[in-house]
Amino acid sequence: MPRFAANLSMLFTELPFLDRFEAAARAGFEAVEFLFPYDFPAQDIADRLAEYNLTQALFNMPPGDWSGGERGIAALPGREAEFEAAVETALAYAEVLDCPRLHTMAGITGGNPSAACGETYLRNIRYAADRAAEAGCLILVEPLNPYDVPGYHIASVRQGLEFLDTVERDNVRLQLDLYHAQITDGDVTRLIRRTVDRVGHVQIASVPERHEPDTGELNYPYVLAALDDAGYTGWVGCEYNPAAGTEAGLGWLDAYRTSSR
Repeated sequence: MPRFAANLSMLFTELPFLDRFEAAARAGFEAVEFLFPYDFPAQDIADRLAEYNLTQALFNMPPGDWSGGERGIAALPGREAEFEAAVETALAYAEVLDCPRLHTMAGITGGNPSAACGETYLRNIRYAADRAAEAGCLILVEPLNPYDVPGYHIASVRQGLEFLDTVERDNVRLQLDLYHAQITDGDVTRLIRRTVDRVGHVQIASVPERHEPDTGELNYPYVLAALDDAGYTGWVGCEYNPAAGTEAGLGWLDAYRTSSR
């Protein structure tokens, strides 16, 4: 059975951020993930994790000017010093939170990024991977679909895998968000089988609405069973927008817990 992590940037948002940890634990989650922890002292988050016996599965490195529309800076020429500082900030949080996975957002480079963008991305991810290796962390690369994030530098699982072939670092893995993957690549069962050995983290949501994983065009009981059969043993992040409140939509999780007894 998959091990589910609550994404606290999208679930339980009716509560202040630091109160979402308790809500996740009460709902039956054993791990959490979120986009960015940097508005809060790392120790405050670590205290919540310890109090509610939760594992920190994943978070993102600083993304640049998020409110201004940036979605990462790793592929943006001229921002290398800022990126290196972001790596250090993220690793400092990862140490306190005992988090072994960091998602590094590439950035928006347009539909036809320049060679300089590709070269910058490769150098920056190698730098992040080398620094993360010293801390025993994985660096994750996540393809984002062009409908939600137009112009994102890595816009399909195929492109993500091609980049992994190029980066030549054992601790750089694919963050396989099945919501994005269904939109960009499809054929997700065979996609899982092909990529599982290169996957460092999985996320789920319904397609196309990005709601709970018991609606939409993907049959998640089948897909998650395929993930188990392929040998994936990591966390599955629940990165979806609740259709009518987080707790009201958790019937899908109750069904999984019941079926595993």
